[in-house]
Amino acid sequence: MTDKKIQLETLYEEGDQWVQNLGESTVHAKRMGGLFRKIKWASMLIWLPFFIGPYITWNDRQAILFDMEHRQYHLFDITIFPQDIWMLTMVLLFLAIFLAAITTVLGRVFCGYFCFQTVWTDLFTQIEQWIEGTPIKRRKLEQASLTFHKIKLKLIKHVLWLAIALLSGITWMLYFNVTWADYLTGNIDTTTITITLAIALGAYVFAGFMREQTCLWICPYSRIQGAMIDEQTVLPTYDHYRGEQRGKLKKGKFVEDNGDCIDCNQCVAVCPTGVDIRQGQEYGCITCGLCIDACDVVMEKIGKPKGLIRYTSLAELELNKPTQAFYQRPRVMVYAVILIGALTMLTYGMLTIAPMELKVLHDRQPLFVQLSDGRIRNKYELKVMNKTDKSMRVNITYTSSITPLSAKEPLKPVHIPSGNVKSIFVYLLADEHNVGDDNDVTFTVSSDQHTLKYHTTFFTPKSMQ
Repeated sequence: MTDKKIQLETLYEEGDQWVQNLGESTVHAKRMGGLFRKIKWASMLIWLPFFIGPYITWNDRQAILFDMEHRQYHLFDITIFPQDIWMLTMVLLFLAIFLAAITTVLGRVFCGYFCFQTVWTDLFTQIEQWIEGTPIKRRKLEQASLTFHKIKLKLIKHVLWLAIALLSGITWMLYFNVTWADYLTGNIDTTTITITLAIALGAYVFAGFMREQTCLWICPYSRIQGAMIDEQTVLPTYDHYRGEQRGKLKKGKFVEDNGDCIDCNQCVAVCPTGVDIRQGQEYGCITCGLCIDACDVVMEKIGKPKGLIRYTSLAELELNKPTQAFYQRPRVMVYAVILIGALTMLTYGMLTIAPMELKVLHDRQPLFVQLSDGRIRNKYELKVMNKTDKSMRVNITYTSSITPLSAKEPLKPVHIPSGNVKSIFVYLLADEHNVGDDNDVTFTVSSDQHTLKYHTTFFTPKSMQ
């Protein structure tokens, strides 16, 4: 073990251990420019489609619509019914494994850049800074006595917060066949009001007040992510070999034997969760990289190389080994196989969704009826589902190895409303001396868009022997 490493371990054992902010005080993170701050702003745009999605039309209707009343889920040209809900399982599986794979490779990068809690909190705190000022001014305002000026600033801030929260709740409900006109005219039911207010209240409380505490106490991901990372995971990391021993500059110059860290605490000041990255990895770190921006600015000012805090892996920092490519890591490859499988099944399901569905149920009690004239009759129930958003006209025909095989009544075209299942009863008759061992029957249901076939059997006394 090197002298430098022994010195560092002694320093951490003797030094005061940093404690996670558990809500005793509000974290007022400082905002600084930099590469990762720009990436963070850009990544917030991933939520822009959420707000504009309800206003996009497709084929004279809302492009993305979850019509719970009619049990139809529209995604542009695709209409999904409850019978195809298995695809939702594939979507959830894909997202869960994708999150695990990303965590293994890059840590909690989802939390740092894309999570709705992170995005809404960043937006709320930006509004707070516009109105109340820098973190120092906000802390002073919290401690100041209640004045008209303080009430005015707080009122403006909370009104804007509530407006964004309420807009989030209403936008969510617009995907479920609710319109702005329904809200403005009061034509909404109790369930719609309850869900809207619940989402709005959640956004207001979680993003405005709890902030990082939501991630620490409510979200389970911050607790389990520690089991997903390993020594090859690339995370924002403080290079303690280069940075320790910390020490302030004296008269603008470095003290002999001190490391590059001048203990300016800028990395802590910009952290939205209040983590001190210099104390090692914490489950409160959301991998946003803002501490890297802050440290790079300081290093540039004092004439030191950037990268005292940087994205790196434990293997690279401690063991001086290059980070392995993802295809060389068994865990990541297992995730990749599951991802490809889920994505393949989902793609297959989306491409093979038929505009209608056919099931043929043979009457079981009895399987057949022998009439007084010697003919044998079988009863079938054809269940045809219209899986389009328009009424459908279908024609029904049948073929069989039995000759002749006739229907009790002529088969007429049937109209099926959108999203409905129509039961059509068909009685087929055959002379006993015309039936043999091969008694197959094929029903064909055709519309202007699609044709379906269903193979079944014509039961006779001989088939029961």
